[in-house]
Amino acid sequence: MARTFPRPHRDDWWIAVGGLLGGLLLWALGIHPRDHSDDLVLWHTAWAPLVPLALTAACEPLRRVRPRTGLLFGTLMLVLDTVTLGSVVTVVLYTDLMYAAVLYGTPASARRIPWIAGMLTVLGGVVPAGLWHDPQGLLIGLGIGVVALAPATTGALVRGHRDAAEAARLRAEQTALLAEMDRAQAVTAERARVARELHDMVANHLSAIAIHSTAALSLDDAKTTREALAVIRENSVAGLAEMRRLIGILRDRSGDREPAASPTLAGLGALVGTARSNGLDVTLDAGHGEVPAPVELAAYRIVQESLTNALKHAAEGRVRVVLRQHGGLLDIRVTSPYQPGDTPRAPGSGAGLTGMRERAALLGGTFEAGPRDGLWAVRAALPLTEGDSA
Repeated sequence: MARTFPRPHRDDWWIAVGGLLGGLLLWALGIHPRDHSDDLVLWHTAWAPLVPLALTAACEPLRRVRPRTGLLFGTLMLVLDTVTLGSVVTVVLYTDLMYAAVLYGTPASARRIPWIAGMLTVLGGVVPAGLWHDPQGLLIGLGIGVVALAPATTGALVRGHRDAAEAARLRAEQTALLAEMDRAQAVTAERARVARELHDMVANHLSAIAIHSTAALSLDDAKTTREALAVIRENSVAGLAEMRRLIGILRDRSGDREPAASPTLAGLGALVGTARSNGLDVTLDAGHGEVPAPVELAAYRIVQESLTNALKHAAEGRVRVVLRQHGGLLDIRVTSPYQPGDTPRAPGSGAGLTGMRERAALLGGTFEAGPRDGLWAVRAALPLTEGDSA
């Protein structure tokens, strides 16, 4: 594959053309910095200054794409210009090449060229003055400083400001990207939290409704149907109340209303009573002291979801709920009869187990669920420290 080179910038062509035309105009008017009597002039031909002028102008298109190459040839042309009658435009074009070499060149060039120009300025002033014992020799160093050191220093300053602005822009972009990532993570976490709350609040009631409606449809008994309908109505009303509470929390952005009370472990008795009314044989053994609010909410939801799963999947038998506080942990155990291969009384998606595991992980705790010794066992260990809200 053929190697491609960057094309010169359009403005650099205009600089080259403008410099060449300006130099030709001064040459046509006979304006030169030196005359034939100058000892430095070795090439006295009238058109001699046009050679370094044209070649220096030809270097201008390289000022961005090949700045070091342009400076090298420009330096040679400046030396050549000094042995002719000279052209002011050649010197001006050379200062631009020096400036561009620092501004557009590599970082190494941007560091070295000003130092080299500074050394040449000092040597150009000190050495002639020392050799000739004439203070006017310092003017040579002054000329080198104007032609080389001044544009090199200006290029270094401009490059420094440009790099600082670029670094600030990159930092701003990184900050914006991090802010967007944080926002996306916050939205994802909030969606997961709302999903857990919605599932835990409503799934229990809907499962009871599904199970009792199935019983009412399958049994042709008026008393059983009335009892099932009563349970269905009770769970429907409770589910609607929970749904309204969650919707109210989501809609209320003004902050004027007091936040709705979160479930606490004191409500486990009522939760177990509801499970019993839904047909579960449940015992509760809660031995714990004061528990932080995030841990209390997570524990309540884990017990609630475990009872919901027991209502849908457990075989006939007793469901046991045990809470113990020890070693800086709140230990939660829910066991229910388990018979592999039984058809669940209500469909499930597995979201409940996922939600319980997420709640425990958010508090830095552990969670496990699975069959054990003929039972389905759910166990969670939650640290009794303040953590993220579940």
